[in-house]
Amino acid sequence: MEANLSKKINFRYRLNCDRWVIFSIIIAALVLLPIAAIIWMAFFPAENIWPHLIATSLSRYLSNSLIIMISVAFISSIVGTGCAWMVVTKDFPLRRILEWVLLFPLAIPAYIGAYSFVDFWEYAGPVQTFLRDFFDWQSSKDYYFPQVRSIGAAIFVISMSLYPYVYLLARAAFRDQSSRTFEVSRALGAGPWRAFWLVSLPLARPAIAIGIALVMMEALNDFGAVEFFAVQTLTTGIFTVWLEASNVGGAAQIAMVIFIIVISLVVFERFSRRKMRVHQRDNQSMLPIRDVLPFWKGILIAILCSLPVLFGFIMPFLIMLDHAFNVDNLWTSPTFLRATWTSIWVGFLAAIFTVGAALILIFGIRSSQSTLPRIIAPIATIGYAAPGAVLALGILLPMAYFDRSLADFIENFSGINIGLLLTGSATAVIFAYSVRFFALAFGSIDSAMGRFSPNIGHAARSLGLNPSQTLSRVHVPMIWSSMLIALLLVFVDSIKELPATLLLRPFGFETLSTQIYNAASLEDIEGASGASIIVILVGMIAVAIIARASR
Repeated sequence: MEANLSKKINFRYRLNCDRWVIFSIIIAALVLLPIAAIIWMAFFPAENIWPHLIATSLSRYLSNSLIIMISVAFISSIVGTGCAWMVVTKDFPLRRILEWVLLFPLAIPAYIGAYSFVDFWEYAGPVQTFLRDFFDWQSSKDYYFPQVRSIGAAIFVISMSLYPYVYLLARAAFRDQSSRTFEVSRALGAGPWRAFWLVSLPLARPAIAIGIALVMMEALNDFGAVEFFAVQTLTTGIFTVWLEASNVGGAAQIAMVIFIIVISLVVFERFSRRKMRVHQRDNQSMLPIRDVLPFWKGILIAILCSLPVLFGFIMPFLIMLDHAFNVDNLWTSPTFLRATWTSIWVGFLAAIFTVGAALILIFGIRSSQSTLPRIIAPIATIGYAAPGAVLALGILLPMAYFDRSLADFIENFSGINIGLLLTGSATAVIFAYSVRFFALAFGSIDSAMGRFSPNIGHAARSLGLNPSQTLSRVHVPMIWSSMLIALLLVFVDSIKELPATLLLRPFGFETLSTQIYNAASLEDIEGASGASIIVILVGMIAVAIIARASR
């Protein structure tokens, strides 16, 4: 009797575990669906315009994208690594403040930085207006001023927005290096800069390479900034071929080029991380010892480290704030309030679904002995690396097909036309956010669960709890803080997401990001200012979480 009872209990437990595995596989399949759809449409297009793209615009899209990616990576690596080295190893005025405010540009999306940059430096902006008034110049023919809307300006703005990725990882790498290593190199006759190049920088190179890979992926993903600067890239090419030329297959083929570049960057990032090791310091004497700089040299370093914050955060924020205060009834206008409310509830639902799906997938992996979920899970997180425009293209077509099939089926049997349930609502947008930011929730929850012993689940089973009860009563209370952080990060990034929202939103659907884009497209920076301020303030939540986690 006891043996039979034990077999029944084990069978029921395995059955419950198998259900969780099935749920996790379904979630992983849904996350991978857009990528699979892109691959299918690219290789089997209804109208193959690939030869035409190669002969005409593809080389321009690709070259501009590569120029922006490489240039932004170079500038971000110099700025991020240099500032990180200074705040970790040198003692100068405002160092403690700069250590944290250097992260602030993460709160400002590149498209907001682009709108404020053009507004400040263009012909009708305050700088050129002041120069004409001061020198009594009558028109642009009387003086030379660099072209504001150019690829160089786009590179600068995007770099000032993305360098914190390199800074954050480089600072952590320099901070974790033992001061004894640096002191030995100095004792062997190496000067400060030689010791930096030969010792500290090589040790930090894997972390810096990861930051550079993230910067390049985000630069490739950008749409709002490059489109405003009139630079044609692969991302803008998807919009052009899909919306203007009405060719989905061509857009999918361009998306495949982007996806190949992204895969290459992911492989590069994994390759760079292969030698990274984390060791606990034995004592505090191994902490980096900061050199106290002379007063004027310290002032110079403080000014240099302040420039990225000035161009990447202070100027965009103050420009938008100035415009916002000059508009009457901006904060109470129905359009602004409606866009704000839409962004809040859509971002909130996306965060709930994303964190819930990540929790189920991770628990299914940990509660099963099957290797299939473990193989699928890392692949499912690649959505964060794929640009929003690529995911939107891969989501819209399968959803549209499902919508039409479901509507035709119901109408044939009941005579009721239900319309487009998914693509005609915010469902497609929420799904895009969930796929795009699934890696954020997955990483946060997986690392939290990894801190606890698997024996906790076994103990819950011995007390008679099934897998569902174990998850809700044991695991969730233990990782609640990590789940909250994941919710906030997905919510913040959903608020800022522009390309996927533009392509997937139904008619009359406006979020803060699309309102900013629409107003800026009409050169109405004042109309975009209120929504920009809200997006920046929401972005500061993510910056605060990152700053707290990197202490």
